[in-house]
Amino acid sequence: MHIDDFDFELPPELIAQEPLLERDRSRMLVVRRTTETGGGAWEDDQFRHITNHLDPGDVIVINNTRVFPARLLGHRIHEDAAEHRGAAVETFLLVPVGPAERSEVDGQLIERVVWEVLARPGRALRPGAQIEFGDGRLRGEVVEVIDEGRRRIRFEARGGFDQVVDQIGQTPLPPYIKREASATNRLVEPRYQTVYARERGAIAAPTAGLHFTPEVIAQLREKGVGVVEITHHVGYATFQPIRVERIEEHRIDAESYEILPAAAAQINQARAAGRRVVAIGTTSVRALESAANPDRTVRAERRQTELYIYPGFQFRAIDGLLTNFHLPKSSLLMLVSAFAGRETVLNAYRHAVASRYRFYSYGDCMLLI
Repeated sequence: MHIDDFDFELPPELIAQEPLLERDRSRMLVVRRTTETGGGAWEDDQFRHITNHLDPGDVIVINNTRVFPARLLGHRIHEDAAEHRGAAVETFLLVPVGPAERSEVDGQLIERVVWEVLARPGRALRPGAQIEFGDGRLRGEVVEVIDEGRRRIRFEARGGFDQVVDQIGQTPLPPYIKREASATNRLVEPRYQTVYARERGAIAAPTAGLHFTPEVIAQLREKGVGVVEITHHVGYATFQPIRVERIEEHRIDAESYEILPAAAAQINQARAAGRRVVAIGTTSVRALESAANPDRTVRAERRQTELYIYPGFQFRAIDGLLTNFHLPKSSLLMLVSAFAGRETVLNAYRHAVASRYRFYSYGDCMLLI
């Protein structure tokens, strides 16, 4: 299939720049994947009514990854003129490469770790380039050029690396949210985090989960809907641009996930009872389908996945999906199209545009069942 088969017109003003005051007041387009006429049908609703669309015994699978402040601002340094601040540098942490090394110098912990990063300006960051970040407790050296924008940097932190990053890093908001970090949002914004986020490791939020509140989760449980937690750390693969014309030629980077035995057991029990498994977000889909067996059960496991889902994919693990509205020509739109059908999804998107739904991370959502 051609990349242009997944394009659609989106007025820029429909891209949500701020979250709603109340998470669960977002609009929800409920899409029935099949009807008597063979196509999809939909109805407009609000997310706070999601319980009405699920049955006792169904399970939802949520991604409990926690976003960390992965955007680091620094400047080039020169060893022969340490007092000279060089050009500004921006890096975006993607994935650690290998284990950390720790030592003590004058009683202080020094931690060294190599990360793959997105870096700007990439052209100036050749191997050997030295960078200082934040208040100087974190320094880095470029050790490898991967491609035009990506580098491997060996970081040295005075103190634990994660602790320093949490103190000097900035909110990794998507580029289509036109807002700079400030003293109040320098760390991860509370609203760019799900209410059930626990496991640190994501560079972007699993945005379908942003609509949930403790009250909605309580209502689901009261109805008898199971709430199952898994972990899939959102990485570069989730928003990796497609640069080929034939979508089958696209490849995505690895992301890590973990499904604990208790989670797998609850999912498999629901499947055995003929109940639905509804994934909350595309990352939950990729984890579940990566761990799926031919008999539609899922395995408890912890590993990385490079699973790329596009039309023609045979789903084994899920029966429903809650997801936000995605970018044109994106792998996430292709995943949704693989699940519900390209024409059904694009027609639903056209309705969402005409009805002034809010798009992307802070936007509204779709429930596909």
